Amino acid sequence: MKAMILAAGKGERMRPLTLHTPKPLLEAGGKPLIVHHIERLKASGFTDLVINHAWLGGQIERKLGSGEPFGVSIRYSDEGEPLETAGGIVRALPLLADGQSEWFVVINGDIWTDFPFTKLRPPTNPGCRAVVVVTDNPDHNPDGDFHLDSDGRLANQGGNLLTFTGISLLHRALFNGLDDSAGKLGPVLRQAIDRGQVHGLHHRGQWMDIGTPERLAQLDEMLRRQEGHS
Repeated sequence: MKAMILAAGKGERMRPLTLHTPKPLLEAGGKPLIVHHIERLKASGFTDLVINHAWLGGQIERKLGSGEPFGVSIRYSDEGEPLETAGGIVRALPLLADGQSEWFVVINGDIWTDFPFTKLRPPTNPGCRAVVVVTDNPDHNPDGDFHLDSDGRLANQGGNLLTFTGISLLHRALFNGLDDSAGKLGPVLRQAIDRGQVHGLHHRGQWMDIGTPERLAQLDEMLRRQEGHS
């Protein structure tokens, strides 16, 4: 099963840091954000990766290359002008083709987490089209995004909404009839949720949305502190 890291955004909220460096290459704990993902994916057995890029994407390719130094294989989806998340996934579907599975993992490039990717395995329910990882709401998203029912299904409404982590396991059929103008992934997921096709996993460990320079600094401090105690 393949995994895709979404890395095409311009990182406008991270400026001026992203004026000359793509957000996935910003460092925390002594290494680029995207390298944290690659290493964790590799440790979980995901070695066939796809990365989309647009803004300063050439820097990402030069930094990561074929993935060989990390023990993985990387292919790139060069969007030129950045697409929205669902559109970027649709554009990359030919690279995500896998003769053994119709499923693939997708991770936002601008998060950090200790989520064990080994938990992302295709569900036994044949009608399921996505497994979405949610977490407790951070300060910057207090209202949450999705409700996780007791049977493991996600709902768009309900009590105790949780936050979408930007980590999901998706089936190719989720994108049937869509092209690379599909827009953002959120509305695509919400439509599938209304059809009862989305399950959820509640991650109770560490997770951060690295959307601002302040959060990047917080992550850097946390990782360096952990390294100092290891």
